Amino acid sequence: MKIVCQNRKAYHDYHIQETYEAGISLLGTEVKSLREGKANLKDSYVGFKKNEAFLINCHIGHYSHANTMNHEPLRTRKLLLHRKEIDRLRGKTAEKGFTLIPLKIYFKGSLAKLEIGLAKGKRLFEKREAIKEREARREIERGRQGSTEVMKLRKHVVAPSPRKKAETYTSANNELALAA
Repeated sequence: MKIVCQNRKAYHDYHIQETYEAGISLLGTEVKSLREGKANLKDSYVGFKKNEAFLINCHIGHYSHANTMNHEPLRTRKLLLHRKEIDRLRGKTAEKGFTLIPLKIYFKGSLAKLEIGLAKGKRLFEKREAIKEREARREIERGRQGSTEVMKLRKHVVAPSPRKKAETYTSANNELALAA
């Protein structure tokens, strides 16, 4: 399975409830462009027209070796799903807050597939909480890695003796006593 492109922002902006795999009806130059990795899922979504599912606003760049018979980059592409899946997804998106977004385009054998997710939008405070949790996990990982490095450094560094600390305190007290 060769992944062509992913919609990383989708996991930041949405809670993904379910995922589905759909085929994409493409032209020849579109397939060749996908093999070159020229695709972008940003701002794209899945819509329904006459009991059929379509990928809307997905950008697949021009094929570099094509002549004037190249495809339109932002054209609407038909998704290949079973009737029961389309009906189920249409019913779910009719509920408040749910939408269908593309998550990634990949090749399964010689066929181009699209992974779509049934998603519910995150609120701003949920996005902030997710960022805080991610940063906390990173700090813990850094702490684990850093602790082994600190242990190595502690073996090589000699700590000052307790007498020197006591002597500095007594000399500081004596200077205070002389000044008064």
